[in-house]
Amino acid sequence: MRFGNLAGRLALITDRGAIDVCGDSGGRLPADPLEALEQWDAVLRWAGQPHGTGISYEVQELLPPVPRPRQVFAVGLNYVSHAAESRTDIPSFPTSFTKYPTCLTGPEAVVTLPSATVDWEVELVVVVGRPAHRIDGPDGWSYVAGVTIGQDLTDREVQLRPPLPQFSLGKSFPGFGPIGPYLVTPDELPHPDDLEISCRLNGELVQSGRTKDLIFSVPTLMAQLSSIVALLPGDLVFTGTPAGVGFTRTPPRYLAGGDELVSAIEGVGTLRTRFLGNNRGGSVSAEVLAKPLATDVDDNTRNRPSRTEEA
Repeated sequence: MRFGNLAGRLALITDRGAIDVCGDSGGRLPADPLEALEQWDAVLRWAGQPHGTGISYEVQELLPPVPRPRQVFAVGLNYVSHAAESRTDIPSFPTSFTKYPTCLTGPEAVVTLPSATVDWEVELVVVVGRPAHRIDGPDGWSYVAGVTIGQDLTDREVQLRPPLPQFSLGKSFPGFGPIGPYLVTPDELPHPDDLEISCRLNGELVQSGRTKDLIFSVPTLMAQLSSIVALLPGDLVFTGTPAGVGFTRTPPRYLAGGDELVSAIEGVGTLRTRFLGNNRGGSVSAEVLAKPLATDVDDNTRNRPSRTEEA
């Protein structure tokens, strides 16, 4: 099943158009997508019943499939290929940070670049569908309402500002979390643990991989995150990006005004993001890139890898 956010109302997306969940259910189910995720089992039962013809719509009309999530997790270095290009050891536990919810935007967004050092990262995004705390790994998918596509846009200048990195701030400018176009339930995907994922910049393929190459699979992420934090319906988990980001290239390559990213995941859809420039430049010096991130902290942290700046 596919769901979208039309004008702030949850809609079931079918080949006959978009069907308003609240209206078609006679008001028994909420119109608000986040409230509907609190009753996700009931929404799925309703969606499994016969429905008539929906209304036509354009993808440009869709808003983020999950508005106002209470928690947004992001996982860095979760593909072997990306860890390799970042010259960083493979982590033994998910490297997690947050993207603040105000950065989220929809599937056809236009984002203003805050500097000349903004990078791209296509990601599979998991939408939590049930409260979860200390769940067993094999049960992880049963707590997932669906998946969508995301871009973990990052201002490397802010992320790497000395003396220590600012992952969350560098990844949370307005528009730095495009997601969409749909929330797709796991049963819609024949092989949810093995999906093709790609990103094109102005038509050039810059990232290509498969989610089977995740170091920490979706069930493992659900288990390990929930071993510490209570997950809530509507929470988002950006699961990590494959190799091909701009930061690790020689020379580094960043987004500019007029650029267009097209992010795609097999069975989920396509996310298109366009960019506007501004008059503020920015660069990250070679000295900052070479400096170990833990040099100014206590001895207990001095053994961290020196190149964890790339998530």
